[in-house]
Amino acid sequence: METKHQKAVALAYHPGDDPAPRIVATGRGEIARKIIQLAREHQLPLVQNKTLVDFLVQLPVGEPVPPVVYQVVAEIYAFVVNLEGDPK
Repeated sequence: METKHQKAVALAYHPGDDPAPRIVATGRGEIARKIIQLAREHQLPLVQNKTLVDFLVQLPVGEPVPPVVYQVVAEIYAFVVNLEGDPK
């Protein structure tokens, strides 16, 4: 799974503070591997969605996800909440 073509994007969302999830890290190759490693070390959920990552990795860190991907990001967020319980 580890290749020079590997990509990763980290999102953060704070309901009430953020209008939409924000991109907090993106990377390819070694940086992507580090993002994934840190997520595992901190027991954060990892979700594979190549199409979404290919799109988001092109956007600037700190930006909210654009409305065009709200639906898929919302589905991922709902999946994570179901795994972990309500984050509130």
